[in-house]
Amino acid sequence: MARKKVRPRLIAELARRVRALREQRERPRPSQLYSLDYETLTRPHSGRRLPVRAWVDVRRESRLLQLLGRLPFFGLGRLVTRKSWLWQHDEPCYWRVTRVRPDYTAQNLDHGKTEGEAREIEQVMYHDWRLVPKHEEEAFIAFKPMPEGTLRSVPYPPLLRAMILAERQKNGDTSTEEPLLNLGRTCIDPWDYPVKQEAKRKARGTPV
Repeated sequence: MARKKVRPRLIAELARRVRALREQRERPRPSQLYSLDYETLTRPHSGRRLPVRAWVDVRRESRLLQLLGRLPFFGLGRLVTRKSWLWQHDEPCYWRVTRVRPDYTAQNLDHGKTEGEAREIEQVMYHDWRLVPKHEEEAFIAFKPMPEGTLRSVPYPPLLRAMILAERQKNGDTSTEEPLLNLGRTCIDPWDYPVKQEAKRKARGTPV
């Protein structure tokens, strides 16, 4: 009985799969990539230090997997949001957790990947995640857009109004316009993590 010959394409495909599996095994896990030294505020894997604006929140806030790890079944079905989203947007921005894949090599299972509505949730390693309480979920989701023409500014309190008028007079400003306080939200950029710093560096290019 003649031996069946193996096609070269099948051998190449098998070699490609073996290389892919080997790369996947050698790839650093989330607990290695995003581990943080809280004394120096640097990531040991990359050696990068967190920006100054993130230092306070790193000590006060939690990562997403830190929040979900305290809940039964890793908080499946719960709503999560971020502090930066609450600052930036009037409408509710949130994820409903549908799947959690924790990194079982992490000491407290506080690293891994999370999915919401069949999509992977990004930036789970940032320290600004918030868990929406169950009794507040309906109120948090309910959103009525403000109708156009709604009052967006109000007069300043008397003391602040007097200070602004005195500052105008000091600077030689003769305008009679009444100072008003703007009630609209001011968009605040989220933390400038090393990922964005690297993107800015690439956008600027290398000096010649």
